[in-house]
Amino acid sequence: MEKGMRLIGGKWKGSIIYHLKGEPVRFNDLSRMLGGATKKMVDQRLKELEQEGMVSRKVISERPVAVTYELTEFERSALSILEALRKWSESHDIELS
Repeated sequence: MEKGMRLIGGKWKGSIIYHLKGEPVRFNDLSRMLGGATKKMVDQRLKELEQEGMVSRKVISERPVAVTYELTEFERSALSILEALRKWSESHDIELS
């Protein structure tokens, strides 16, 4: 349990994973989707997720630099857990301090 929480825990990681559950997403689009996160924070979390084998990064053009991110098969196997967590938190109207 603790290992799993360490992988998906951390500010913004869950939201990033949620927004990547469909098709690949470009960095700037992902930053806009997250709203309150700085680009530096998004970049940092994406690097962590990539190092953990949960997200893959693909350069789609060099000039201008364009990069997309998508979930790996490893992370896709955890989507049902994250979806259950989302539903649970919404059903109990959980507010964080």
